[in-house]
Amino acid sequence: MKKLAFGLMRLPMTENTEKPEIDLNRVCGMVDTFMENGFTYFDTAAPYHGGMSEVIFKKAVADRYPRDAYTITDKLSLFMIEKAEDMQGFFDRQLEKLGVDYVDIYLIHSLSRNSYKKAQEFGAFEFAARLKQEGKVKHVGFSFHDTADILDTILTDHPEIEYVQLQINYLDWEDDVIQSRQCYEVAVKHGKPVLVMEPVKGGALVDISENAKKLLKDKEPEMSIPSWAIRFAASLDKVVMVLSGMSNEEQISDNISYMKDFVPLTDDEMKLTLECAEIIRKDIPIKCTSCRYCVDDCPMNIAIPEYFSIYNDSKRFGLPKMGHLKEKYRKTAETNGKASVCIECGMCEEHCPQKLPIREFLKTVSEVFD
Repeated sequence: MKKLAFGLMRLPMTENTEKPEIDLNRVCGMVDTFMENGFTYFDTAAPYHGGMSEVIFKKAVADRYPRDAYTITDKLSLFMIEKAEDMQGFFDRQLEKLGVDYVDIYLIHSLSRNSYKKAQEFGAFEFAARLKQEGKVKHVGFSFHDTADILDTILTDHPEIEYVQLQINYLDWEDDVIQSRQCYEVAVKHGKPVLVMEPVKGGALVDISENAKKLLKDKEPEMSIPSWAIRFAASLDKVVMVLSGMSNEEQISDNISYMKDFVPLTDDEMKLTLECAEIIRKDIPIKCTSCRYCVDDCPMNIAIPEYFSIYNDSKRFGLPKMGHLKEKYRKTAETNGKASVCIECGMCEEHCPQKLPIREFLKTVSEVFD
């Protein structure tokens, strides 16, 4: 199987500003291009696109291709489930939305030290094992957002796990919080194949600083900047799949151009990406990936990822773009709570895979834009 996966998390939207929806026609075209080039792996989850990602998968893939033509990964999102007995109904609804009789890989979603306790209390690992025994899922695993020691504990407790999905990119490889390298090494120690999420860190490794861009372009002028991030993750020996949340036709074409006949980075090229990471790290004040987990339960409907992106741009581009960015903030705040209305309930930080101090960052954003 080719190493590139279609992540159904950041799909193209219609231009209806009042009620934007996923653009099904464009998604179908992107899916066709993806599969015509020999790629077959799709990844989704119940919370993606406000619950519509699984439905779009059915319309764009399951209804249009035979079941043996694709692989679908879905997730047991425990943060959406209140009682252990609700897990079965949650899974049954996923099968219905996906339009399939079984899921190829079923992951316990976004495990961390806190959510692991809930998974244990609910018997989530046993539930996943039962689904596998019944033939409702083919393989089981979990996605993970925490430190390497917690990952080691979970894999020691549950050797039956077949796959681990980790956030790996060259910016987070040596990060003290994300611990990409250390987590990868733990998975390798336990003999688990690795699925990679956030290889371009939510787009942060697409539009990088000029100095970092020059470093990569001097080495390979014809290769796109995001190609370096995806190839970095795909070059790791135990990585079997790299997810890319592709949002438009250009991204599909670019990814296919170097992943169809993938050639791993050399040792020198791997080192070059880590040099690039040091340059980039200084230019990103808020390392948000725009995964949007933080907004689901926000009682004030604050557009957290959008505001963080606007703030980051203000630091990168300064005064020449400040007027444009303030107008962008104002328009976003017309249909969302401003940064200043945060009541500091902390729900966002509980869901943040990056462990960002969101409440403090919102105060910083508010000081600039409110």
